[in-house]
Amino acid sequence: MGTIVSIGECMIELSGGADGQYRLGYAGDTFNTAYYMAARLPEPWDVQYLTCVGDDLYSDRMVAHIAGNGVGTRHIARLQGHKPGLYLIHQADGDRHFTYWRETSAARRLADDPARLKAGLAQADLIYFSGITLAILEPAARSRLIEAIARRRADGARVGFDPNIRPVLWPDTEALREALMAAARVSSIVLPTHGDELPYFGDADARATSERYLRAGAEEVVVKNGGEPALVATAQGAERVPATRVQSVVDATGAGDSFGGAYIAARLTGASPAEAARAGHEVASIVIGHHGALAPREALGAAQ
Repeated sequence: MGTIVSIGECMIELSGGADGQYRLGYAGDTFNTAYYMAARLPEPWDVQYLTCVGDDLYSDRMVAHIAGNGVGTRHIARLQGHKPGLYLIHQADGDRHFTYWRETSAARRLADDPARLKAGLAQADLIYFSGITLAILEPAARSRLIEAIARRRADGARVGFDPNIRPVLWPDTEALREALMAAARVSSIVLPTHGDELPYFGDADARATSERYLRAGAEEVVVKNGGEPALVATAQGAERVPATRVQSVVDATGAGDSFGGAYIAARLTGASPAEAARAGHEVASIVIGHHGALAPREALGAAQ
């Protein structure tokens, strides 16, 4: 048993809108993954979230939401005069589209204080972060975060990383590629999506994606591919793990985040990489049958 620290940004979410009315919620990729890790791990595991929020009403409600969903808040810093970021989801052409207001989000300051960052990671047995975590930070803060994670990996902590490429958050392709590969060099487990990686790295196939991350220093790479098989690769070889088939997709929001959360939870409780990928597919298949990023815990099955 041990402690997991997930690092990133939770945002105010406005969804719906077909009739001009929106539903307010709170979500973010690394928080979503923390939720699924907490849901799939037995109680002695401690899943914490590291971020910054403001001192306003919605920051209060966000912190209560995080805690109410089984994720610890002791590494959430409050910044006076700041607020969370916000995004709006609307439907167009049969798909979801996102509009963001995050330029002044408190979470962009999560790596500004080296002492606070060091303290937040000090007891972590596993650290989790994403490409979105890196993209919202200024270059100096991004380097500070990667260096802090590298020190903890050198001390024996495991590190999970999902590149989760969102090109709109990056100033240019070179910055995107450099940051993701710097993160891969300090990570134990990398969870890329081949279709997202292809335009920026030119990988011919999922195996090329996995080999690139293994060469960078990852111990295991799971290349996701939506409803197609995931490629699980280590230095010992690679295996394709078929996705769990579903009758229909209600909402794909959070599918990749849930796969990562279930995969890491399974690995931490003794599953092999292939077994963990099957657990990831299973949970993702449940999540896409529900509205929103967080499927109810009771729908996810027993903790591993």
